Amino acid sequence: MWQAFVSDAFGQGYHGSSLWNHLGTSLARILIAFLCCVLTAVPIGLLCGRWHSIRAIVAPLVHFYRPLPPLAYYTLLILWFGIGEMSKIMLLFLAGFAPIFIACVSAVESLDPAKMLVARILGASGWKLFRYVIFPSTLPDIFVGMRTSLGFIYTTLVAAEMVAAESGVGWMVLDASKFLKSDHVFVGILAMGLTGLVLEGCFRCLERLFVPWKGKAE
Repeated sequence: MWQAFVSDAFGQGYHGSSLWNHLGTSLARILIAFLCCVLTAVPIGLLCGRWHSIRAIVAPLVHFYRPLPPLAYYTLLILWFGIGEMSKIMLLFLAGFAPIFIACVSAVESLDPAKMLVARILGASGWKLFRYVIFPSTLPDIFVGMRTSLGFIYTTLVAAEMVAAESGVGWMVLDASKFLKSDHVFVGILAMGLTGLVLEGCFRCLERLFVPWKGKAE
C-alpha cells in the first residue's frame, strides 16, 4: 500500500494522473455542488420555515426525492444533462440540498416566540427581523445542516464518478476495485477519509468564527 501511495502521489500516478490531480478533481466537484446547495437551500429553507404556503409547495418535493438512492435517478440526470460534469454536479447537489433545507426549516420552526415578540415590540419587522433575530438564531442549525450535507455529498461522490469519468478519487477507487488492485483502493479510501477530516475541521473553525455564542448561556 505504501508503494502504491508513493507511485500514485509522487510517481507515475494512477492511469497517468497523480493522486493530487484525482483529489483536486473530486474536491472541485464537491465544493461546486456544496456551494450551490448553500446558496439555494438556505434561503429556500428559511422561507419555507417562515411561510407555510411556500413550504406546502417545496417540502413535498424534497421529501419525495430525499429517500431515493442516488443511482435511482442518476440515469435520468445523464439523459437530461449529458455525461459531462453537469450531471455529476447535479447528482451531488441533490444529495446535499435536502439536509440543509430540512435544517433551515426546523431551525425557523423552533425559534423562541418570545424573541420574535420582543423584536416586534421594539420595532423590528421585515428585513430587520430576519437579519437581527431569525438568521442569527438559526445559524447553529444551519451549520449542522451544512456539515451533514457535505457528508452526504462526499458519500455520493463515488456514484457520481461511476459513469463516463476518467478522473477523481472516487473513480480511482472504483476502477482499482474492478481489477482487484486493493493497494490503490486503500490509498483512495484513506485520501477520501483524510480530506473529509480536513473539511470537517475547517467547518468547525468556521462555526466557532461565525457562531461564537453556540453552547454558551445567553
